[in-house]
Amino acid sequence: MFKSVFKIIAIVLILINNSVFSQQKTFNGDPDVAFETARKMAFNGQRKQAQDTLLLLLTKYPDYHDIRAFLGSTYSWDGNYDGARKEFKYVLQKDTDRQTTWVAAINNELWSEAPFSALKMAKEALTYFPKDEELLLLKAKSEANSRNPKEALITVDAILATNPNNKKAVDYKESLLQTLRFNSIGFTYNIDLYNEVFDPMQYYTLDYGRQTKYGSFIAKVNYNRRFQDNGLQFEVDLYPRIMEGLYAYVNFGFSSSYLFPKFRFGAELYKSLPHSLEVSLGIRTLKFSSTTNIFTGSLGWYTGNSYFSLRPYVTPGDTGTSVSGALTYRLYRSDADNYFGVSGSMGYSPDDYEQFNDGNTGNEKVTFESQRIRFGYYFTSNNRKNAWGAQAGITHQEISFDEGNFFWIYSLGVSWDLRFK
Repeated sequence: MFKSVFKIIAIVLILINNSVFSQQKTFNGDPDVAFETARKMAFNGQRKQAQDTLLLLLTKYPDYHDIRAFLGSTYSWDGNYDGARKEFKYVLQKDTDRQTTWVAAINNELWSEAPFSALKMAKEALTYFPKDEELLLLKAKSEANSRNPKEALITVDAILATNPNNKKAVDYKESLLQTLRFNSIGFTYNIDLYNEVFDPMQYYTLDYGRQTKYGSFIAKVNYNRRFQDNGLQFEVDLYPRIMEGLYAYVNFGFSSSYLFPKFRFGAELYKSLPHSLEVSLGIRTLKFSSTTNIFTGSLGWYTGNSYFSLRPYVTPGDTGTSVSGALTYRLYRSDADNYFGVSGSMGYSPDDYEQFNDGNTGNEKVTFESQRIRFGYYFTSNNRKNAWGAQAGITHQEISFDEGNFFWIYSLGVSWDLRFK
């Protein structure tokens, strides 16, 4: 009897306790007063208590955007970037006309060392606030952190063109100019090792690059050691900036060695699209004993700190048309010079090293079979003055002068760049 009464009393107490607890999880009161109290707590070092109050408010007022955006800001201050990202995304999906929320969300991406996401968000925010100087400055910082200093400088200059008294923009431009290195010299070495027949083939490149307000250019000297012979090639790469979101690639090269094309030319136009997409369309021309034209393009997509790119090659020839393609993935760390990359390709493109060209027939057959995978890791020194890279790959390729037979190629490479003013 007593045991039964005791069980009943215990059950009633549990039910009462659960009822009281559930009531405490639902806010009752003036939300504006509670929000102001939470703000004061957050600014006075009581961050956790403030967040608990804000969460309680949101149980009853989930679309009180000021509360949710401020909660996101407190998460960002605490280094909880994923939590902040979730709250900012909720608010901006409901209401894009919130400049302060865009600013907080972009800063959250910058603080979390996700400059590509920050840049994507800044560009989107500027579609709603096209001339907002605070958003333009965040765009410049995102560009600089993405290793696009020339774009950052152009963006800051655009701010100062309309408001030369913007002290934050003036100060940021001065810091940019102190750290910008518009010149670079680089050295690259690659070696191909074959599983049979052929001696190792070696490729060297020495280059000088400079960034200008019109775009960048790179002058290169290529030296190849193949078939126990040596050859030199001279190249120039140009990347002219046409307008915001539109730039080009132009390449010229010439050589007197049969190891290279006598003449090479390339041109491609790149266009940024919404949703962090980029497309391009171009051509490569190689002149050996006859001329080979290669039509190409690309579709690229930035998402978070990742980048995906699909590039096809279409090469008409006397013996048929070759269609090949490459898929590339990059995972960026702090900026565009620090990343891991992997690419896979199928089909043969004569634009790649011009392997086995003998100056007469090597360029005429373009329907070789080939499969390739490559890995690369790229990183910089703490002051970003030096940049290094290491590459490795493996290729299974048909022999150009022995149709139907294949060999394996094992590729290794290293690169180094020195940036200076």
